[in-house]
Amino acid sequence: MSLLAQIISVAVLLLSTTVAGTFFAVAVSVFPTLQQLPPQQYVRTQRLLGKGYHPIMPILVSAVLLGDVLLSLLADGIAPKVCFAIAAVLFAGVPAISQFGNLPLNKAIEAADVNGVPAEGWQDPRPAWRGWHLLRSVLAFVVAGLNIVTAVMVA
Repeated sequence: MSLLAQIISVAVLLLSTTVAGTFFAVAVSVFPTLQQLPPQQYVRTQRLLGKGYHPIMPILVSAVLLGDVLLSLLADGIAPKVCFAIAAVLFAGVPAISQFGNLPLNKAIEAADVNGVPAEGWQDPRPAWRGWHLLRSVLAFVVAGLNIVTAVMVA
């Protein structure tokens, strides 16, 4: 593997495991805490959390996707090329889910009138948000694992 491909591979390993780890932390700690909050407190807290994740997470996700695409072109041998291409296709689901699943819910939360969120009868976005988040988390973990296995294969 060329030096450029090796550098990209290291970056993809670091970034794909960082994305998967961040998603894991949100799934097992942050989100269960958010589920316990009353609606007004949830909206305030979710807004604060969003400021911490943006823009860094979209940048990391884009870098992983671009890295896997580049590695599918630069890797030596058909098996690594195919593995990195599969990783790129699977990982494309992460930003797609974020864009079309989680982001619309985040925008609705951001637009909510914190003081006007009713304690009763409010259409809570948390169950849908959790479902989308778990799906993109699974994809992130599968891709991180595939990237690790492929990097070991070419080492």
